[in-house]
Amino acid sequence: MPMPDFGPQHPIGCQGKIDFLFSINASGTMQHHQDQLIAAFPDFIEAIETQFPNFDVHILVAEDGYWGIDDCSLCTTSCDPQGTPPLCSAMLDACDTKTIGAGVTFPAGKEATNRRCELAGGRRYITRDEAEIGKAFACIAQVGIGGGERTAEAVVQALTPELNGAGGCNEGFLRDDALLVVTIINDGYDEASAGTVDSWIAALRAAKHEDDDAFAVLVLTTDVDVDYGQLCLPDQFNPNKNPLRSLVENVDHGKIGSICEKQYGEFFSSTISELVALCDGLVIPQ
Repeated sequence: MPMPDFGPQHPIGCQGKIDFLFSINASGTMQHHQDQLIAAFPDFIEAIETQFPNFDVHILVAEDGYWGIDDCSLCTTSCDPQGTPPLCSAMLDACDTKTIGAGVTFPAGKEATNRRCELAGGRRYITRDEAEIGKAFACIAQVGIGGGERTAEAVVQALTPELNGAGGCNEGFLRDDALLVVTIINDGYDEASAGTVDSWIAALRAAKHEDDDAFAVLVLTTDVDVDYGQLCLPDQFNPNKNPLRSLVENVDHGKIGSICEKQYGEFFSSTISELVALCDGLVIPQ
């Protein structure tokens, strides 16, 4: 006897579950932009939280694959100011130093946190168990200005089964029944990441079971490829499109803003209604 046809699968929504993945350029011009991100973040999360009675968040900042402190005097509580660079006697593992895409818990280098961020449950990402989410995010997001620029590649690697599966650096971060929100902060063209725009998008789709409505991509980057008169370099124009702009333009749910805005609050707040709608309409893969 054939199985009855119950029609198309109906959405049950994400029930307040959202996985936030951040990838932040750590090059020498990024200090102010990191400060702006950290300042805007708490209001953004609070505004989303008010929409869901059972808000259940995961927040991960993806590692760019480089760890080092050129001047050990920058150390705070988790390494030795009298030590030897680049390790400065810090207690590290492979997820800290060799794994691009691993969740950052020890941002290191000039203008970085330069200590271990102790997160609830010993994970490499923030959960709803965190007593002070804003303070925890400020710790992991201050990645400094002495690291790498492979922001898209860090996103791709952060979502791999190897890092999210049992024993992986990001074990348990990526959930099938959660909306994925990727945020990339990069004040330049991402020409350092491996792969192409198409391969980055393919990785996002694969992570969410080919459901284009299960993820959104937010990007703050240079606007020098828009036209003359933009915010970053108004007297210059680069006709070659930023790969990060192409990324946003080729996903179903993407938003791009100028990293040279004075504040990022409006950029993030303007995305909330769409994120809530995506969350409410999420279809959980069977």
